Amino acid sequence: MYIIEIISIALNSLRANKLRSSLTILGIVVGIFSIIAISTVIEMLQVSIEEGVSSLGKNTFQIQKWPAMHSGGPGSWEKFRNRKDITLDDYERLEKMISAEVASMGAEQWKGARRFKYRNKETNPNVSLCGCTIGAFPNNKWIPDEGRLFTDRDTKRAERYIVLGADVVKTLFEYVDPVGQEVWVDGHKLKVIGILESQGEAFGQTHDNFACIPITTYQSLYGKRGRSINITVMSHDRASYDNVIEKARGAMRLIRKVSPMEEDDFDIFSNQSLLTRINEMTAGVRIGSLIIAAIALLAAGVGIMNIMLVSVTERTREIGIRKAIGAKKYNVLMQFLTEAIVLCLFGGLIGIFLGVAVGNMVGSLMSAAATIPVLWVLIGVGLCVMIGVVFGTYPAYKAANLDPIEALRYE
Repeated sequence: MYIIEIISIALNSLRANKLRSSLTILGIVVGIFSIIAISTVIEMLQVSIEEGVSSLGKNTFQIQKWPAMHSGGPGSWEKFRNRKDITLDDYERLEKMISAEVASMGAEQWKGARRFKYRNKETNPNVSLCGCTIGAFPNNKWIPDEGRLFTDRDTKRAERYIVLGADVVKTLFEYVDPVGQEVWVDGHKLKVIGILESQGEAFGQTHDNFACIPITTYQSLYGKRGRSINITVMSHDRASYDNVIEKARGAMRLIRKVSPMEEDDFDIFSNQSLLTRINEMTAGVRIGSLIIAAIALLAAGVGIMNIMLVSVTERTREIGIRKAIGAKKYNVLMQFLTEAIVLCLFGGLIGIFLGVAVGNMVGSLMSAAATIPVLWVLIGVGLCVMIGVVFGTYPAYKAANLDPIEALRYE
């Protein structure tokens, strides 16, 4: 009841000076808003990116010629372009060297912007075609929904079989069972033997607008030269994951004859490594927002100290009366300290609400999934309490130490 009474007195005091209180909490609103809004946008992007890159299976990493992410300036891609292509022969040699250590391995090559045709229907020229081995399916979480996947025997014989993603099926086979039908891609006829489960979307981009054929068939249709393959490797469990990465790196260096003093002429990435790079890239934005917020909150704190000192001066006689009827220093101290904290929390809650709302609005424009950054909301509330305590202590201390006789004389 004592705490409720103090909070009630604090709220009455703030209501008595609406304009002054509003101007004072504006700094708190701006500071907390900047933290929460930017944190909301970053978290929305991170969640969407995580959903996007998690297409790789659990405990899976990928070896490829090009880096997954690169932040260098103009011309920085030249050194990657000059790397030797990773070939199917490299994959087969690597498989022989580490197959006993892994759960599955797969090789894949991609060709974008393909147009698929079936009778009088055709897709937009934006479908990706993947030539792969059977191990690429579990490593990428591509799960058959109908029909079957091609086998190692199909791959060795370079059979003209194709497995379609869900979007291609929707476009070409709305009322027809696709399994057993034949589609045309770049003038080549391919038999549909299966379709894959839908993987959904990330950043407004679908993960189902592709199809797979045996990698040997792919190379027979489009050639082997000038097309580097990607190698996906899945370890048996998380405990052996890092060890498998190091063994694969060492084996690839040996296969590609990279000397001990040279850096890798290939890249290895996983879901986690990609997310780590993304976090590093967004760290600067978050630090910048924290600096802006710190300046705003410092100015707000000074404003709160100022309004509380004015409040102590205006209520000197009230303080004297409270002390005369038995209030102790602790009671007066807590009363004014609570007022400062309530003032900060009120502004902080407004800033949090606006920050989450605006952050989600901006994130939605980037097709990111809505979220609430719970951790940063809690940090924002904690900052409000801390500012109230730090900047409200001196005015509260000054009020608590007023001489009651002098205070009663004050006009």
